[in-house]
Amino acid sequence: MTTYGDYTLDEYRDALASNDPTPGGGTAAAVALSQGAALTMMVCNLTLGKERWKEGWSIAESCIKVADPLLERGHQLASEDAGAFDQVMAAFRLPKSNDDEIALRKSAIQDGTLNAAMVPMETARMAYELLHILPDLASYGNANAVTDVGVAGLLVSAACKGALFNVEININSLPDNLAASYRDEMEGLRVQCRDKAREVMHCVHERMQS
Repeated sequence: MTTYGDYTLDEYRDALASNDPTPGGGTAAAVALSQGAALTMMVCNLTLGKERWKEGWSIAESCIKVADPLLERGHQLASEDAGAFDQVMAAFRLPKSNDDEIALRKSAIQDGTLNAAMVPMETARMAYELLHILPDLASYGNANAVTDVGVAGLLVSAACKGALFNVEININSLPDNLAASYRDEMEGLRVQCRDKAREVMHCVHERMQS
């Protein structure tokens, strides 16, 4: 499995721009999650230990607990997302010349498609977990870095919404008994992400004007 976290920025950009379907949008969403987490960490580190921003220390510490693991996990999910897509494509290429092969191929496609929904669902869950704590960081962290919280919010919101696109397209190919729980969670996360992203932007703009 390709480890996109080991790529240079130029290598990752070129891989994304190529005519290969992987890396694609799911990988880009996971990388955006890692980048949003990194910006969050930066604001936290610019807040902690600065007496002027003491009110935000506990918030920064809480944010670090969420963001720090995502620096690496986002890159892992980027690779897992591309691998899941490749697994589905490999399943479609399986032989189908008799009933046994047809049944095996159908099962492999379903298993691969389910995995291709589960990986971006994890990206979306983690993105929302980080997005959820950003309003307080915008309101009480280092005010000189509040726009960085805003950019982190945009990246993490894109990670969540982008990952949910990949969840949706994959569960649409699954039978209802497998897709139902994912569909309910996906729809709930989409609404929560939309509302929380707006709250982050509101807090950023308020802090900029205070």
